Amino acid sequence: MELLIIPLLVPLAIILVVGLWIAFMYNNLVRARNNVDESWSDIDTELKRRYNLIPNLVETVKGYASHEKETLDNVIQARNKAMANNGTPAEQAQDENVLVGGLRQLFALAESYPDLKANQNFLELQQELSNTEDRIQRSRRFYNGNVRDMNNMVQTFPSNVIANMFNFQTREYFELEDEAMREVPKVAF
Repeated sequence: MELLIIPLLVPLAIILVVGLWIAFMYNNLVRARNNVDESWSDIDTELKRRYNLIPNLVETVKGYASHEKETLDNVIQARNKAMANNGTPAEQAQDENVLVGGLRQLFALAESYPDLKANQNFLELQQELSNTEDRIQRSRRFYNGNVRDMNNMVQTFPSNVIANMFNFQTREYFELEDEAMREVPKVAF
């Protein structure tokens, strides 16, 4: 009787081990996907914080540089476009590149107005924006690290077998295209 049970137990043990391995790999992929989604949410939160600061900054500058309407309007348009973007990280990064370029122009414009540079509200907004830019940069690094980990799992053997079975996809990095845009805008005067 014992000799008949052993041939039955071996295939059952193999099936059990394979099933546990599939469950383990699947759970790791789900964790990786959730980490990517969570870290994207962190970026989104920081971008919204930036979007909320920009109108206040523009209004402060308007009081001193009202004849620079085109620059101010460009910043607001870039902000609105970036804020409305619900596309991929690559599409969002493209809109963020335009917005950061507009902010650079805004701060360059502020250099021409000594009274503006001394305005306490403007200085506080600059500091908040600088802090927000630092937080966005940290969030972007965290997100890209999670994307790297997920993409490695989706693309490397043996986890790619499970990823393909359950339709896990690679994710896009959130990268800035222009090398000059990789630097945090200088907002200290």
